[in-house]
Amino acid sequence: MSGRARLALCAAVATLCAAGALLPLVEPISWLIQAAVLLALVTGVGAAARRAPLAGPLVIGAQALAGVLLLTLLFTPGEAILGLLPGPDALAEFSRLVQAGVRDVGRYASPAPVTPGIRLLLIAGVLVIGLIVDALAVTYRSAAPAGLPLLALYSVAAGLSQGGAGWLRFLIAAAGYLLLLLAEGRDRLSQWGRVFGGAGPPGRGQGFAALGGSALAPVRTGRRIGALVLGIALVVPALLPSLGGGLFGASGSGTGPGGGGGTISAVNPLVSLQDSLNQPEDKEVLNYRTTAADTRDLYLRIVALDQFDGTTWKPSERTVTDVPERLPGPPGLSSSVDLNRVNTSISTAEWYAQNWLPLPYPASKVDISGRWRFEPQGRTLVGDRGQNTHGLQYQVESLQVRPTSQQLANAPAPPADLLREYTKVPRSLPQVVRNTARQVTRSAPTAYAKAVKLQDWFALKGGFSYNTDVRAGSGSEAIARFLRQKQGFCVHFSFSMAAMARTLGIPARVAVGFTPGTKQPDGTTSVGLKDAHAWPELYFQGIGWTRFEPTPSRGSIPDYAYPDTPDTPDPGSPDPAPSRSTAPSEDPSAAPSCGPDEQRSGSGKACVSLPAESGSGPPDGGSSPWTIALIALAGALVLLLPAGPLLWRLRIRSGRLAGPDGDTAAGTLAAWRELLDTAWDFGILPDESLTPRKAAERIIRIGDLQPEPAAAARRAAAAVEQILYAPQPQPVSGLALDVQQVRAGLRAGASRGVRLRAQLAPRSAARLRWAWSARWSALLLRCRTSRPVAAARRALAALRPGPRRA
Repeated sequence: MSGRARLALCAAVATLCAAGALLPLVEPISWLIQAAVLLALVTGVGAAARRAPLAGPLVIGAQALAGVLLLTLLFTPGEAILGLLPGPDALAEFSRLVQAGVRDVGRYASPAPVTPGIRLLLIAGVLVIGLIVDALAVTYRSAAPAGLPLLALYSVAAGLSQGGAGWLRFLIAAAGYLLLLLAEGRDRLSQWGRVFGGAGPPGRGQGFAALGGSALAPVRTGRRIGALVLGIALVVPALLPSLGGGLFGASGSGTGPGGGGGTISAVNPLVSLQDSLNQPEDKEVLNYRTTAADTRDLYLRIVALDQFDGTTWKPSERTVTDVPERLPGPPGLSSSVDLNRVNTSISTAEWYAQNWLPLPYPASKVDISGRWRFEPQGRTLVGDRGQNTHGLQYQVESLQVRPTSQQLANAPAPPADLLREYTKVPRSLPQVVRNTARQVTRSAPTAYAKAVKLQDWFALKGGFSYNTDVRAGSGSEAIARFLRQKQGFCVHFSFSMAAMARTLGIPARVAVGFTPGTKQPDGTTSVGLKDAHAWPELYFQGIGWTRFEPTPSRGSIPDYAYPDTPDTPDPGSPDPAPSRSTAPSEDPSAAPSCGPDEQRSGSGKACVSLPAESGSGPPDGGSSPWTIALIALAGALVLLLPAGPLLWRLRIRSGRLAGPDGDTAAGTLAAWRELLDTAWDFGILPDESLTPRKAAERIIRIGDLQPEPAAAARRAAAAVEQILYAPQPQPVSGLALDVQQVRAGLRAGASRGVRLRAQLAPRSAARLRWAWSARWSALLLRCRTSRPVAAARRALAALRPGPRRA
């Protein structure tokens, strides 16, 4: 095995050793086997390209192309052109898989199932790291910097693993890197050539022994250094526990059992909401039994998003505590508000695994086993040290708060600190959001009336439509775009209403969870993926955080959201709802959501038709002919790239042999250059120090030419010598035929492998790289000298006297 082949193999092994740190994150480990096979194929492509030989950037390009084709063949063969080439459908499928993989990473706890999206992220990531390591260590022969991408791959695994990646996996990753360094050292030693020493019996390392050393001394020294460094890396963290685990150990969270403190970080739980709503199958997430007579308001809340920084809504970083026997009372709730106590028994699906626990709001008691922590501000429970909702059964006692519209209208001002925290809006919020909020609520006298007007404008009067295919977004520009386009799903409606309420001085946040679900024949209620939802919560002193429903055709508008004396409707607008029911329904809601063009009324007995939106719907997303043409052109260029040396060689050969033949000096020299390059293609390197006659004899000897091709080579050499040395050169004809005859003779005496390489990857194509390198150097030289020359010319022009006036 050659030095470069050994180095390429060690680079692939080092990448797989570092990728082994990802094994605790997902299961099963079949993805690593697939990644190893694809990495081996990409490494083989690189080895073949370097033997061609191709320039370093071309080698990397060929490997990248092979990686893309292999990923297409593995993940999107049905959408690809001929099952291999990534067309528009394949690219769209790749995009969908990447988005799904990113969402799955945020959805599942370790070890996560290997979904198609996660599998794509893992295998593509390993291929990218392997390509970078191969390019640095093998193509450019610099193995030391290749440790950086390997460290990045290991660091991702260590950062995501519970308790770090572990010392054993670190040892394996470090051993792979040391193996790569040793292979590079051996390759460098082999390039020094043979070292000859003094007299003595022939043996291994004789030259070094003559100098008092050994041929294995550098290798042994490298091994000792590597072992010492590895030992230090393993021993020092153990001797210095105050430094913490860092990347290689468990990071303390401060939230273990018995502790009363700790924090919950600001993670975003919305990563899977749109994907859940667009799933073709409405898989059951959980089911429950409840003592509630009316389940229309039994929203299962996961988390509250109370921080808006202009980019996204997210939960603030809060202090978490142990779950108390009874949860503290909800903030701002007065004893004068009507309450119902409800007991609910909840069971989650085996596949449902995320860190936040779905609860009716506000919960007053939670009976659950496992490592759960309580966040008082949002009244949520979050898993600690890998605890998630996988296959849980728990009991919840909660309150159904039933305020009247009069109580909401008469609510006093909230506390100053709460008002200050929950009415913050970023400076980047477009002015159109504030202006629209003031315009919609211009005739509302109270905060409650403004909230109702905002809700009705989104749900009934504003001409908005529900569409889960609209691109999700929670930033300031996304809100402004949603107000302009008037199409979106619950994320857009809840974020926009919360932001507009804050601009009006109403404390607001966004809750994420599930709508009440669907009643089943056995008395339970089933909650599926399509029940995932987001809604705004507005704060009213004396009532607390209060749910509103601005999303059309989703959930139900609560009873208190209809004022006792409705405002005068706008001219031409539909009746927002029938009269409000004075008593709750006796039976749970069988279908919590109305049709796509309706909104459930407050009583839950009827659905209000939504106004039809003018204009056409969103485009069907089909690719334009220009896009298809550009992709086809790019595919053709990609296919022609490996054939570049062959095409260039054919063009050069035809140009050299189609000239005026030997009638001119230029034609003779061109034919001779073609003969030398032809011999080079068949493995006979040109030697510029030889005369034409000796060069021809060398080609005859190495190429084992038969008498007729040998005579043709000698005639070509004699013609060149006459052009170069004769006082009066005589024209020679038939040189093109002589070159063709020499080429046929070399081809006849070569093996099949040599013939294929001479045809498909000719060695003389290196002249193309030299030519481009010379042109680039000349361009840089001109750029460096153009400015001084121009300055000198301007200086001379300034010194030159101008025309004299008479």
